[in-house]
Amino acid sequence: MTRDDQYKIAKKKVKQKKGFFKHLSSYLAVGSFFFALNMITDPFDVWFVFPMLPWSVGLIIHYFNTFGFPGGALTEEWEERELEREMRKLDHKVNHDAQPLEIEDELELKEFKKLRKEWDEGDFV
Repeated sequence: MTRDDQYKIAKKKVKQKKGFFKHLSSYLAVGSFFFALNMITDPFDVWFVFPMLPWSVGLIIHYFNTFGFPGGALTEEWEERELEREMRKLDHKVNHDAQPLEIEDELELKEFKKLRKEWDEGDFV
């Protein structure tokens, strides 16, 4: 990756962060205005949360799009770590729980023979 590519990516990321902080600032300003208006007009009827609730959802989505999930969840690095973890689990299970196929086949045949004694020829189609 060239220095120019890095600069473009960094500039795009800074622009996204700036957009989020503008969104957050307007959310706080309008939310404060609605809260003050609510307290002045009728402090016992709390209505300011209703216009702020959908806006809060939009702000949370904007945050995740800009900064990602906390702890790096759902990023490419997280996906690689989870893939490695699942592979280790499967490898551990295969190495410790595996039985030879002949033993399993014998067990199935013994069970089949027990059941076979209980069947009549008329049971088969």
